[in-house]
Amino acid sequence: MDGRGKYFLVLSVIVLSFLGADRVGAFDSNALTRVTEEGKCAKCDLSKAPLANARLVRANLAGANLAGANLSGANLAGANLTSATLASATLSRVNFTSAFLAGADASGANLRGANLSGADLTGADLTGADLTGAIWVDGSMCASGSVGSCEK
Repeated sequence: MDGRGKYFLVLSVIVLSFLGADRVGAFDSNALTRVTEEGKCAKCDLSKAPLANARLVRANLAGANLAGANLSGANLAGANLTSATLASATLSRVNFTSAFLAGADASGANLRGANLSGADLTGADLTGADLTGAIWVDGSMCASGSVGSCEK
């Protein structure tokens, strides 16, 4: 292989590695299909998944990894998110009415304006979660600046 061929080979490897770099730690496309079509995907990888405005009413996502997923505007009313990882996910304006979020890791999640009325948050980690304008489990609204807990 001449010098120019080696140059193009190295350049191709570099370009291809950059094209695949954003896929590292990304969601499994089969898991995304299962959750959007069947409403169930327990223990699956949905990290960084594009689920904005998804209708996931009563979905079974127990143990799912939703870290960094975009669930803004999604409807997860009655969903089972037991032990799910929601860390750093965008969950603004999500409807979690009566959702089962016991043990969920929502640390650092954006829950601005989310409807958590009637949700079970037993043991949920909300450390650093932005709850500004969220409707809390008791139906009250969280004050501006509510981070980690609902200030009324």
